[in-house]
Amino acid sequence: MRLHHYKLFMLAFLISGMMCAQQQISGIVQGEGGLPLPGVNILIQGKSTGTQTDFDGQYTINAETGEVLVYSYLGFVTQQVTVSGQNEINVVLQEDVSALEEVVVVGFGTQSRRKITANIASISANQINEIPTPSVQSALTGKAAGVQVTQINGKVEGGIKVRVRGISTISSSQEPLYVIDGIPITNNDESINDSPINPLIALNPNDIASIDILKDASSAAIYGARGTNGVIIITTKQGKRGKTKVSINSSYGISEATNTRDWLNANQYVELMTESALNNGFSQAFIDGQFDFYANGLDWRNGEVDTDWQELALVDGSIQDFGVSISGGGEKTRFFISTSYNNTDGIIRGNQLERYSFRSNLDHDISSKFKAGTNTTVSKSVIDRISNDNAFATPLQAIAQTPLSPAYLADGTTPNTESTEYYNFLMQEFNGSFKTNVWRVLANTYLQYQIIPELNFRTEVGYDFLSQVAERFSGSLTESASVGGFGTANAVQTEKYNLNNYFTYNQVFNDIFDVEGTVGMSYEDSVRRLQFAQGQGFPSDDLQTLDSAAEITAGGSNRTRFNFLSYFGRATLAISDKYLFKASIRYDGSSRFGEDNRFGWFPAASVGWIVSEEEFLKNSEVLSLFKIRGSWGVTGNAGIGNFASLSLFQGSPYNQRAGLAPTQLGNPSLKWERTTQVDLGLDYGFLNGRISGEIDYYVKDTEDLLLDEPVPGTSGFTTITRNIGELRNKGFEFVLNTKNIVTQNLTWSTSINLSTNDNEVIALPGGDIIAGRNIVRKGESISSFYVVEFAGADPANGDALFVRNTVNADGSIDRSTTNNFNEADRIIAGSPFPDFTAGMTNTVSYKGIDFSFTFQGEWGASIYNNGGRFQSGNARFFDNQTVDQLDRWQQPGDITNVPQARLFSTNGQQASTRYLQESDFIRLRNLTLGYTIPGDITRKFQMNRVRIYFSGFNLLTFTDYDGYDPESTADFNADTDAQAGEAFYSAPPAKTYTLGINIDF
Repeated sequence: MRLHHYKLFMLAFLISGMMCAQQQISGIVQGEGGLPLPGVNILIQGKSTGTQTDFDGQYTINAETGEVLVYSYLGFVTQQVTVSGQNEINVVLQEDVSALEEVVVVGFGTQSRRKITANIASISANQINEIPTPSVQSALTGKAAGVQVTQINGKVEGGIKVRVRGISTISSSQEPLYVIDGIPITNNDESINDSPINPLIALNPNDIASIDILKDASSAAIYGARGTNGVIIITTKQGKRGKTKVSINSSYGISEATNTRDWLNANQYVELMTESALNNGFSQAFIDGQFDFYANGLDWRNGEVDTDWQELALVDGSIQDFGVSISGGGEKTRFFISTSYNNTDGIIRGNQLERYSFRSNLDHDISSKFKAGTNTTVSKSVIDRISNDNAFATPLQAIAQTPLSPAYLADGTTPNTESTEYYNFLMQEFNGSFKTNVWRVLANTYLQYQIIPELNFRTEVGYDFLSQVAERFSGSLTESASVGGFGTANAVQTEKYNLNNYFTYNQVFNDIFDVEGTVGMSYEDSVRRLQFAQGQGFPSDDLQTLDSAAEITAGGSNRTRFNFLSYFGRATLAISDKYLFKASIRYDGSSRFGEDNRFGWFPAASVGWIVSEEEFLKNSEVLSLFKIRGSWGVTGNAGIGNFASLSLFQGSPYNQRAGLAPTQLGNPSLKWERTTQVDLGLDYGFLNGRISGEIDYYVKDTEDLLLDEPVPGTSGFTTITRNIGELRNKGFEFVLNTKNIVTQNLTWSTSINLSTNDNEVIALPGGDIIAGRNIVRKGESISSFYVVEFAGADPANGDALFVRNTVNADGSIDRSTTNNFNEADRIIAGSPFPDFTAGMTNTVSYKGIDFSFTFQGEWGASIYNNGGRFQSGNARFFDNQTVDQLDRWQQPGDITNVPQARLFSTNGQQASTRYLQESDFIRLRNLTLGYTIPGDITRKFQMNRVRIYFSGFNLLTFTDYDGYDPESTADFNADTDAQAGEAFYSAPPAKTYTLGINIDF
């Protein structure tokens, strides 16, 4: 009996000892950039016991002291750690350059980065997720060489200009083709106030998995007709097998203008305007009476009124952002579901945005060969809009008001309309409304069948629905008072259907020849419907719909449609994983062109040689990658009117009788605009990928430019669309990526990109095209500034001086000055487009701390301030002036660039280089500092990960440009590059400070 008890005691002791020796270990596995790695295999060496990391890179395993944990993950170097009594082991895995092959979306398929022979810039999810970016495009700023992203102004819905490798056309569309989950989306501006809305405003940045920018023709030619301006492929997140993950992202931020300008205060204004009036013969009584009128009973002599109109127009804004996503899946079905809410109060008074979005991505394996899926997003954006920059009702034009005018009447709440120089924009805020509702539905459903292991077939049906309903009301106390209030209702619906069918073949022969092929067709049909009505005479400002209008003054509707039919093929060949070849061709047809030229061929080819795979370099410890590549291809542009090739008529009633009138002169010979691009590049890597990058040189020649050419007015028309002219862009691109520090606790990486672009008009058979202050001329950059050269003030009499160029018989030029503007000569004075851009991003991770920032810079561009003739016009008008106008000419001998102040007389306010300025800048585009709370703390509260962060956008700007912002230009000219680079009361972008939290369950 005692022996039995002894055995039981010894058995319990041994079990207890084993339990004491074994301990629970937890931790997180990350990549070198600090990104958690899901699905990492963790095994105890010599045993079959193991586990995997979850979606957040976290794991838990039981092991004994002295045992070795083996961490392995595809594309990373396997790492071993010996257990030595610790309860937490965090591991940073290093990339295995020889094994890792980044997958890049190339259009109708994917390809490994290593085998790519084209130039494609990629932005991954970790660069844009969990950071509240103002727009999807802003995530690209400074991140990709040769890609210029410009926010037109500071409005919350403001349009974004994206230019890939320069300007490739004159009158046609300059925007790249956006493809979201395989759907080429509608990118038209449907605004009723000529101020564009960002076409990607409906997209939640946190839903994005990757952005791939197809820059050269070899990559973009697979989209043929619309690849000239580059292609931006946006891929959203998909579910993965594993436990269900719930993520919550919430943030709150405050905003202010990146810059404000210095304007005259009341005393300075009185001084300058008095002098200006006296200089031009007006009496002191006249000017005092004018000041009395503005002050509206207040004592301006004793400083009783000094209104800062800029402070009323530019206000503090705020941003609230909240999102939830759920993802996961089993053996057959994977899902990703997300919803988000954004509420942004803009920095321009009266400008707001409220956005709701929902996304559902589903993939299901019907069988081992057959699978299906759908990607769907629905969003609604409600925008409180304001007038465009060229309207007195827009807030920033308030800076023209005199500081002697009070903003409100004596009651402090009623906007002053009795004594202002111009319309008081505050009346629109209190007595009007301008709301735009934007509904967006994007859906793509696919079926894919594996015919044989090497061959599969995929069919996709895409749907893009864009509804934009704008309702505008100006009450009886606004600028529409004379008609008893004015209202407008405008509804536009665009539906686009897209059908893709294609086969994909992949086979490796004899372990040497790797062949991939894609062949298929695409059909796209787009229908647009517009309905609008206008009315006036409202019984009350509280009744703001057209049902209450006394008179419907205008109304109508129209429909339009276009379609594309395309056939495409692409083949790639890799020999011994080092000799690379690719060729593609697309046959595109568009309803927009003449019957004889409706279809066009768009071929492309590229080659590459991975020199580092050759025997004489393969074992190099220094050089890890050296690839030479070259490409050639032809892309097209169809960004013109739907019926540009046809002569058009429309209903034109006269005296209440039906009639027809011609509206467009047709051109049945109209054909595709074609861009031929050559790209030579090399990819390099040193020290097992610690240093890597790219160097490229490209030449883009665009011929058969789609141009609205002027015709004699006697024809009854003003222009006709023709194929004339040739344009060239060429430049260099440099990319340098470095992993400066890679340790278990600390990582630091840097990415630098530099790019140049030289734009030149090669041929223009019709001669110069002059649009305002811009010119399109052979031998010059497109839309160069063409203005008279300003030479300051005449020291003798204060007259504005301009430069006159006299051409001598021998061709030499004598320069002289004149105070007669009509005797001066226009010159090419600059370009609205930069010739050098750069970006630098640094990412640092130390234990639970992450820190990143991006600087962006542009050089070589200029901005013409067309509002300068009013804002900085040496007091020609009663508009308030910038403070530099105090440095005006006052007496003989004064040396200054500000002519004598002369009320109501032109003295230097003409279009000249006086209002043209270089807009070079360097900007701290974004900065993020985050901290992830240790997992052993968060798991006590049933949370896998908690990260808190601070982020900032546009925090610092270094520039000599003295306007509002070196990027802000007039929004009413945003759709054309023939008249570009002009500012006109254009608001600066927002500077934003945000605090946020990310929680994963």
